[in-house]
This record gives sequence, structure tokens and C-alpha cells, in this order.
Amino acid sequence: MIGGIQGLAVLHYDTPHFDIVQPGQFVLCAVSGARIDLEDLKYWSAEFQEAYRGPEEATRSFLQHRGPDFR
Repeated sequence: MIGGIQGLAVLHYDTPHFDIVQPGQFVLCAVSGARIDLEDLKYWSAEFQEAYRGPEEATRSFLQHRGPDFR
């Protein structure tokens, strides 16, 4: 059990897949903190090693990391 959360998986995010470092049932969205079951995980960043609930959270994280003026 990592971080006191039963069932939390630890993943290494790559493109276009992820590797399971420590088995579990879910990960947490880096932006919202929402639980994402592994079978529902479709958005992540290999660069930032983060999981996202959906495209809105992925975009928000990218803009936070890169800034709104990124080109």
C-alpha cells in the first residue's frame, strides 16, 4: 500500500502505453484528484509522469507546466 490508499497502483507512463510498477486497481488524476480505474485510464503524460481523468484535465496540466503562451 503506497501513501495509505488501498488499491492505488503505481505506474510508469510511456508513449503509447504505461507499465505497472506496483499493482493496484486505480490511479489518481494529477489535476482533480479523482480516482481513475486502470481500465478507464486513457489520458496521461509520459513527460510529466501524471494521469488525467480526461482531456480537460490533461490540457489544464499541460498549460500549468508550459504556461498559456507556449507555442
